[in-house]
Amino acid sequence: MRILGIDPGLGRCGFGMISTTTGADAKLMDYGVITTIVDAPIPNRLKELYESLTLLFKETKPDVISVEKLFFSKNITTGIVVAEARGMVLLVAAQNDVPVYEYSPNEIKKALTGYGAADKAQMEEVVKMHLGLKEKPKPDDAADALAAAITCGFYYREGPTVQKYEFSNTRGKKYSRRKAR
Repeated sequence: MRILGIDPGLGRCGFGMISTTTGADAKLMDYGVITTIVDAPIPNRLKELYESLTLLFKETKPDVISVEKLFFSKNITTGIVVAEARGMVLLVAAQNDVPVYEYSPNEIKKALTGYGAADKAQMEEVVKMHLGLKEKPKPDDAADALAAAITCGFYYREGPTVQKYEFSNTRGKKYSRRKAR
């Protein structure tokens, strides 16, 4: 199974692709970040992210997507922009009929380290060890995406235990309108 992990973001959207059959045998296929132009208007950045994600899906052909749930702590404005970027991820997944599994940051940390409050350095080290890498994956966004993908591999073999979205192609009305008289 090919699992594409996504750490949603507008400035940097991390991604990590693994291949696994049992969850414990994960093999790294690809990882990195999608970046957008910081000074560009948000609609342009969302379009750029959408186009890059579309290309990423075509190139990697994932069987499932593992995406980190959003967590708002202090800055709601940043959270809204991240939510908009996450919306692009869900849209591209729906357009490609790829199921999406969601995990909170604490669920990912607990799955990989056994401790739901593990720090970034611990998480990067576990991802490195689990995938047999010589160095910790960088940047952090890509490491987080790989952690989400590995988590999905662990849980998926036991059957879906978390929220999962499956998309279907409906051919009904997309909207309704009334003509002015």
